[in-house]
Formats: sequence, C-alpha cells, structure tokens
Amino acid sequence: MELRALQYFVAVAEELHFGRAAERLRIVQPAVSQQVARLERELGVRLLERTSRTVRLTAAGERVLAAARETLAAAARVRVVAGEHAAVLRIGVASCVTPRLDRALLRLREGDRPAVPELVSLPVPERLAAVRDGELDLALVRGAVADDALTVERAWSEPLHVVLSAEHAAAGKSVISLLDLDPRGLRLLARDVDPPMHDAILAAVPVAPVAPPAGDLLNLLFDVGRDPDAWTLMPAELVAGHRTERHVSVPLDPPLAVDGHLVTARATPGACVRSYVDAFAD
Repeated sequence: MELRALQYFVAVAEELHFGRAAERLRIVQPAVSQQVARLERELGVRLLERTSRTVRLTAAGERVLAAARETLAAAARVRVVAGEHAAVLRIGVASCVTPRLDRALLRLREGDRPAVPELVSLPVPERLAAVRDGELDLALVRGAVADDALTVERAWSEPLHVVLSAEHAAAGKSVISLLDLDPRGLRLLARDVDPPMHDAILAAVPVAPVAPPAGDLLNLLFDVGRDPDAWTLMPAELVAGHRTERHVSVPLDPPLAVDGHLVTARATPGACVRSYVDAFAD
C-alpha cells in the first residue's frame, strides 16, 4: 500500500468529487481514479459509492478515512524527525518582509525544532492551494480562512491603519476615525487577490465601497497615491513594507485590528503547528 494512494483517497473523500480532487492534487483525474480503485482492491472493500452525479463515503470508507489521515500524519512526523536539525520549512508569504516575519524566522532557526525557512511569495489563493497540495509547509494569511482540508491557527493580531494620499485633506492628522472619511473615496483589493483580507477589511468599514476593486496591492496603492480623495485600510506591518512618499499611514481611533493566521496541512503534526504558532505569536 502506497502513501500516495492514501493521499489521493483522502483528497477524494474530502472533496467528494474526483475532478476537484484531481485539481487539488494537480494531476489528471484518471490517475486519481486508478489509485483509489487500486486501494479498494488491496483492502478488499468499497470505500466510495459513485454515481454519475455524486460521490459519497461508505461505512468502510469513513473508517479508512480516519486511519488514512492518521497514517499520513505519522509519515509527516517521520519526515520531521528525520530532518529536524536541518529541515527546510517552505513558507508562503506576501511580497514584503515585515519585522514580525524577521523575528519569527529567527525563532524558527533557533527553536527546539530547528528549521531552515524558505520563503515563497504567492497570492493568497495560490498560497492556500500550495499548502493543500504539499508544495508549502506553512502559509501566512491575514483574515479568516475556512477550509476543512487545512489546519488554521490564529497567531497574532495586527492594527489596521488608514492609508491616504499624501495630498489627502486628513493626511496631517495623528489619528483618524472612519466616520471622518468620505466613503466614496474607499478603495479595496480585488477579492480574488486576497479573499481573507478583503473580507476582514470590508467587515471593518461602515459602508461598502462605491468604487470598483483596485486589483492587487500595488495597483491599490497606485490608485490611492494618485487620488487626493482616495483612502484604504491596510494592516500596519504591510503598510510599512510598501511605504512611499506618495502615501501616509495613520492609526485609527477607535482602533481596529485584523488577525493573522498560520495555515498548514491537516497531516502536519500538532507539535510542529504549535512551534510555528509560538514563532509568529505576539
């Protein structure tokens, strides 16, 4: 019995769809079907009931799913133990390095489970997909993530700041209330670029933006910088990593914050997840 067959079966069982499982695994659908069929032959039981429209677990499939997850987690623990003194930890991040990230990387290198961090810059949707597919060990995400195929742990809280054009009428203030800002000037990231952070900021503002989404972070900052009436909300540490002379960052009164989360595969051992959380915690 191969670990690959168990991995493919778990993906199908969690997606309840062979096509989506294949997309998640980034392989062709026939390969998934073949591995699941081979696993059923080896075990001598039917794990999935298939029709033209649905896929569902049998009673045996439910039992095997729990055991398969335990087996994959055990295999992950073996890999961690085998390489714990020089294990490469692939971390999905945004495009800028923040003081928090610098501190966390040092803690990871010098902690009880020493690791060699390898940073991979990816948009959030691709970041999460890479964790699901095993291409990343860990992803950093601001805002809530709801995905039953992943382990999501809150690690820190980060204040939100108002980002304005340097020519905005409120640019000289030491603090700003959202009620003092014209909602017509609000600009947001496109949701498909970073769904968790987009949703967190949208929930924080008193009204929905009138202007269309600005695209990715660089386009958002460009739009705000060129329009003296425009403004947006951004996590303070992210602002610091993209500061320019065209922008001003001002704290909010009353303050608002966004939670930062660590995202790992469900097979990641709990002790490893805890060590990651400790490294990034406030």
